[in-house]
Amino acid sequence: MLTRMSAQPAEAATPAADPDLAAATWELDPLVDGRGEAGVDALLDEAGARAAAFAERHAGRVAELDGAGLAAAMAELAALTELVGRAGSYAALRFSADTSDPAHGALLQRVQERGTAIETQLVFFELEWAALPDERADELLGADGLDFCRHHLRTARRYRPHLLSEPEEKLMAEKAQSGRGAWSRLFAELVSAIAVELPGAAGGGDGDGRGGGGGDGVASAAESVPLDVALSRLIAPDREVRRATAEAVTAALEPGLRTRAFIFNTLLLDKSVDDRLRHFPSWIASRNLANEASDESVAALVQAVRGRYEVARRWYRLKAAILGVDRLADYDRSASIVADTEVVPWARARALVLESFGSFSPELAATAERFFTERWIDAPLRPGKRGGAFSAPTVPSVHPYVLVNYTAQRSDVLTLAHELGHGVHQLLGARQGVFHHTTPLTLAETASVFGETLTLERLLADTEDPGARLALLAESVERAIATVFRQVAMNRFEDLAHTARREQGELSVERIGDLWAESQVELLGDAVELTDGYRTWWSYVPHFINTPGYVYAYAYGMLLALSVYQRAQEVGPAFEPRYVELLAAGGSRSPEELGAIVGVDLADPGFWDAGLALVEARLTAAEDAARAAGHAVPA
Repeated sequence: MLTRMSAQPAEAATPAADPDLAAATWELDPLVDGRGEAGVDALLDEAGARAAAFAERHAGRVAELDGAGLAAAMAELAALTELVGRAGSYAALRFSADTSDPAHGALLQRVQERGTAIETQLVFFELEWAALPDERADELLGADGLDFCRHHLRTARRYRPHLLSEPEEKLMAEKAQSGRGAWSRLFAELVSAIAVELPGAAGGGDGDGRGGGGGDGVASAAESVPLDVALSRLIAPDREVRRATAEAVTAALEPGLRTRAFIFNTLLLDKSVDDRLRHFPSWIASRNLANEASDESVAALVQAVRGRYEVARRWYRLKAAILGVDRLADYDRSASIVADTEVVPWARARALVLESFGSFSPELAATAERFFTERWIDAPLRPGKRGGAFSAPTVPSVHPYVLVNYTAQRSDVLTLAHELGHGVHQLLGARQGVFHHTTPLTLAETASVFGETLTLERLLADTEDPGARLALLAESVERAIATVFRQVAMNRFEDLAHTARREQGELSVERIGDLWAESQVELLGDAVELTDGYRTWWSYVPHFINTPGYVYAYAYGMLLALSVYQRAQEVGPAFEPRYVELLAAGGSRSPEELGAIVGVDLADPGFWDAGLALVEARLTAAEDAARAAGHAVPA
């Protein structure tokens, strides 16, 4: 779900300039049967009544259930989860599309409050299930009729050492509404409201480094743009544009910096308290448990990637040579290596992605096409719209929804392919039902990176010009670096921040900046100069706020996806049904069992090194393309 920076000025991708893009907005009515807010309340009313009846029947009696009774109870819980999930998805997606509308925020808060009230009525079930002796639980799990929830029930028991009493669990759920949930929403609203004052371009140019206009040397008026649009300018070929844009972003981050730092501090403390009460040994342990990954395997992943940081530095040195600078600055890392960046209209992006998916699997292409024809995508930039990109699985009875902020760049085509990979995975996995339709985060990037790679290979196959091939390979290498190396560096920042908050107390803005810089310098070494302004750029990253520990899953997922893609190349057409089987399995099996479907052994200690070797092979191909294009390649 990573979003790459784009180079074109915002006007190149506005809905007015591209009517197909303007029409690419999602239709959320299916989530609430076309009844809007009234439908949300109706769903929650029904869920509340059914939850009360469920608690009346089963509270204190879970140990008395036989196999058939457990299956019936889980079927009722599945129906309840669907009702609450439809209401919650509608509110969250409407808020993401426009965070500036108070009505959207109010609805989201109301849904969260009512959803929590329903959750507290049902918390007894998980606690009583976890309290069963292992022998009894194993006996029940062997019963017929539990395929739709068996893996879910088995994994839920792994939380036994970390569960509290029923009154305590209810209190934790209730207080989360005014705790981490409220702080996360505030952070989203603050970041979405950031406006960057970009300096005007001399000579009437359009600000992307290509010149144009009257050429009279008079600077055009400054332009106020959303943060995502400003960050997209960092790909501009003109280094002065990049430098000025980075300074403008830093200036825009400054006014609310202390507030965002306070939110971060508060949530660091909140997690510390949760971890202490639940007896988790480290700040990352709860995330690993949710990801069905051992602490040891995650530590091995992080260590393996840190041990290969020189791959990223090698690329940045090559890029400096291509750009003709002695050393990159932080604002140069996303710079385009070609002076003329292609504009890709929305209709062309759609065709490229669908053709790429179809070259591997007609079923994948047909599934992805539904997102366009049935209005499951929201693509145009808008004021107040959440930045970045995601695919939200919602519930199996409806379908996923994809959000992108499309600026008509080739990198945006790859982002679209990435998110549609997620969407196809989620839609195929919906066959498993509400308990198994999604995977742990560690496998969630498999289909997205696979789809992105298919699209990249399609673009490369259509390109013979050495310079154009170099540009595409550069895009590929940079996405790999962003997904593997930069995300692990962000994981190191989180590790430093959570550890320091627990050992030292509240962290100052300056201290957080120190920790951010420390993690980034470790990655970049002497290949990239970090400017003073970059020390505050941690402060708009939502994952640190919403999902602590999330980011390493990007590296895990990409290395897994590259291994899966390599298997597809080795096996040929016979691999396609196995891959579709993997996606359709959703989260119904353990990560190791899912990997085995496509012949990948996640328990192999050499797995990470093999994936990293594939990333390095991309870099070597880029170096060869640079030589073919006439560039000097650093030794």
